[in-house]
Amino acid sequence: MDEIVTALKKPQLVSVEEYLAGEEVSEVKHEYLGGEVHAMSGGTTNHARIAMNAAISLGSQLRGKPCEPFGSDAKLRVELPHQTRFYYPDLQIVCQPSPGDQRFQEQPIVVVEVLSESTRRTDMGEKKDAYLTISSLKVLLLVETDSRRVSAFRRSGQGGFEAEEYSGEDEVIPLPEVGAELSLSDLYARVDFK
Repeated sequence: MDEIVTALKKPQLVSVEEYLAGEEVSEVKHEYLGGEVHAMSGGTTNHARIAMNAAISLGSQLRGKPCEPFGSDAKLRVELPHQTRFYYPDLQIVCQPSPGDQRFQEQPIVVVEVLSESTRRTDMGEKKDAYLTISSLKVLLLVETDSRRVSAFRRSGQGGFEAEEYSGEDEVIPLPEVGAELSLSDLYARVDFK
């Protein structure tokens, strides 16, 4: 009976400060969910291509403008009513970035998550729900890797989010919130859909 009780014990919770200090020296990135720390796995070549394509396209359009993109090395802190979370979105665009010595961003206008088979459930559930609570967020883009398709969640005038779908090779996702746009042909350049 003691073995069963031991196996069911809750994991040791880590403070935000311990997590941030640990990430500074860790060779592996971890996400943080209210005290629990989870190692992140690497993505596929297509995942990396799509994320880089988004960063290059949007980064070049935003050069010299107030908003700037941050890649997957930049953490995003999400403050929920019951817990703090830290994620590493594939791309976030921030118009009021944290100070240069800060270890995370807090006020993204746009967040881009490139989906993968191993993280799909988390990305489309827990992460999406958490991102949509961020008061500064205007657009969340969930990008498929196995087909040319992007689900966009755009803040509406009523304060909620409206879903939009983009799938044509010639389609362009307008991002007037940051003075840019993202064409699917640029986003999926060199991506092999085998």
